[in-house]
Amino acid sequence: MTQTSDNVTWLTQEAYDQLRAELEHLSGPARTEIAQKIEQAREEGDLKENAGYHAAREEQGKMELRIRQLTQLLERAKVGEAPADNGVVGPGMVVTVAFDGDKDDTMVFLLGSREAASGDMETYSPQSPLGRAIDGRKVGDDVTYELPNGRKANVTITEAKPYTG
Repeated sequence: MTQTSDNVTWLTQEAYDQLRAELEHLSGPARTEIAQKIEQAREEGDLKENAGYHAAREEQGKMELRIRQLTQLLERAKVGEAPADNGVVGPGMVVTVAFDGDKDDTMVFLLGSREAASGDMETYSPQSPLGRAIDGRKVGDDVTYELPNGRKANVTITEAKPYTG
């Protein structure tokens, strides 16, 4: 669904629309709602010991951060097609790898951006060591990549299918 290069994030139309809708909600109705919460808490009196006020302000800060993240992401976004179902690993693909060729020790994950995944799908960035190693490779390929601790890991790509949400 997404591929992040240095300056561009590739999104499917569905992912773009979903993120745009979230931004519009946060920038409009959600902002108004949090401002009302803050005002109501302010009217309760002493702000130093007003837990409701502090919780509302913290919620506001988190929301404003998410608005900035979404704005930056969508400014860099390019809408494109979902990847082809041809067994070649790339952003937007759900990939299954077997560690050291062991068919019982596998991991399934989305190669892309967390914003594109729904639910509990584990996500690896195309810029991660594993992501860089498998990007462009095919089902059946054995790949070696360097872990953050400097050790090498070997995986075999056993499946690569387009992410469907």
